[in-house]
Amino acid sequence: QVQVVESGGGLVQPGGSLRLSCATNGIIFSLYTMAWHRQAPGKQRELVADITRGGSTRYADSVKGRFTISRDNAKNTVYLQMNSLKPEDTAVYYCKAVGPAGYERWGRGTQVTVSS
Repeated sequence: QVQVVESGGGLVQPGGSLRLSCATNGIIFSLYTMAWHRQAPGKQRELVADITRGGSTRYADSVKGRFTISRDNAKNTVYLQMNSLKPEDTAVYYCKAVGPAGYERWGRGTQVTVSS
């Protein structure tokens, strides 16, 4: 059974940091592109960052220079380090695993709230 489970969300003040984790089970993790998306209230879900199996990364313009995506293939886990957080980063953050044949699996999300 494929599992994609996010953790690490919470409440943080503007300018603060959080690290999200996404643990997977049931897939050959090293073959998958992993992505973080987010959805704020009343807005569409958007791509935040992704990382290919080869380690190439890309970021949304709104988070470049503040967020860093990384993966640990030995732990079947992808991370999102978020620094200099802003209130507009408030959203539910979702992890997505994308396999070589286009198979996708989403996690249930973790809430990030940036507020003073």
